[in-house]
Amino acid sequence: MKSLKISGIGILLLLLSFLSLNSCSDDDSKTNVGAPPVISSVSASTVDDNGNPTALTPVNLGYANNYYIISGSGFTSVQKVYFNETDTYFNPAFVTDNTIIVNIDIDTPYADASDELKVVTANGTAVYHFVIAPPAPLVNSFNPINAAAGETVTVYGDFFLDPVVTVGTTAATVISSTMTEIQFVMPADSNYDYVEVTTISGSNTAPQAIGTAIYDDARASFVENWLGPWDGSGFTVNTSIKIQGESSIEANYTAYTGFKIPMFASPVSTAPYSGIRISLKSTKPAGKVKIYVNGNNGAGKEIEFTSNWTSVVIPFADLGGAPASLNEIVIQEFANAGGDKLFFDDIGFILR
Repeated sequence: MKSLKISGIGILLLLLSFLSLNSCSDDDSKTNVGAPPVISSVSASTVDDNGNPTALTPVNLGYANNYYIISGSGFTSVQKVYFNETDTYFNPAFVTDNTIIVNIDIDTPYADASDELKVVTANGTAVYHFVIAPPAPLVNSFNPINAAAGETVTVYGDFFLDPVVTVGTTAATVISSTMTEIQFVMPADSNYDYVEVTTISGSNTAPQAIGTAIYDDARASFVENWLGPWDGSGFTVNTSIKIQGESSIEANYTAYTGFKIPMFASPVSTAPYSGIRISLKSTKPAGKVKIYVNGNNGAGKEIEFTSNWTSVVIPFADLGGAPASLNEIVIQEFANAGGDKLFFDDIGFILR
């Protein structure tokens, strides 16, 4: 969805231009004083790259916190403007008998709403069908990332109003949806495809490709059971601190502790991949780890992070080049005092 918001200067130019164009019709409209209001159209108020008002185009769908022009007649005595029963502020200086320029309130509801615009005047009420759309869908992640055909998958994000899910070019069957979660059935032959969610406001694609997870609430089939800190202390599955799926890995670190993801039994071919991804955070204000593969510590990549989630993509070129296969990934605390608690999430591969 392209935003219709415009700058203060652009709004001023729009108002001056539009009100001057309507000055003549205002004189003519005096004969309509006392007539009930009529809404003939609603137009998005936009400006071009130079800040000049563009031609008005009628629309029947709008977005909160954007300006619109209500056209019709009988607006001189306007008292209230409602979008989906939400009282919307208007400036009386921007009202003529034929137009109302209004900014839709940012808190206007869009789900389970009346889809109505109402203009209330001293002489009556005009009702007009007008849909308030949510922002474009936001897809943060889905789980399980390595889902097989027929498996139920959950998408996490926001603004999922009547969503359509596509995997690659295949439409998926949606089982259920809320504004923040969607459950769908994974279609066949979807490995390395991307999950896309579409609503009336636009489309958004998950950052992870299907079949690329190393750990996404559970270890991939090629990861050994004993993944964790190499001091044997193990790790905790944390369901309250996460950035993807339903949980993250929580591990206590002493100075120079390493967290190993072993794949000795089933080394993974790097042929489909260009690198790895990981999200991490600390309980301290700042932290640093070195990530390396196949024991090649000297070619590791240093990653700095904070107490907020940091998501990084590390090309194999930054890890000494792509080996034919991977047998381990190590996340080693680097030059820290120790005593830290680290969280890892969304560990996986990046496709070529």
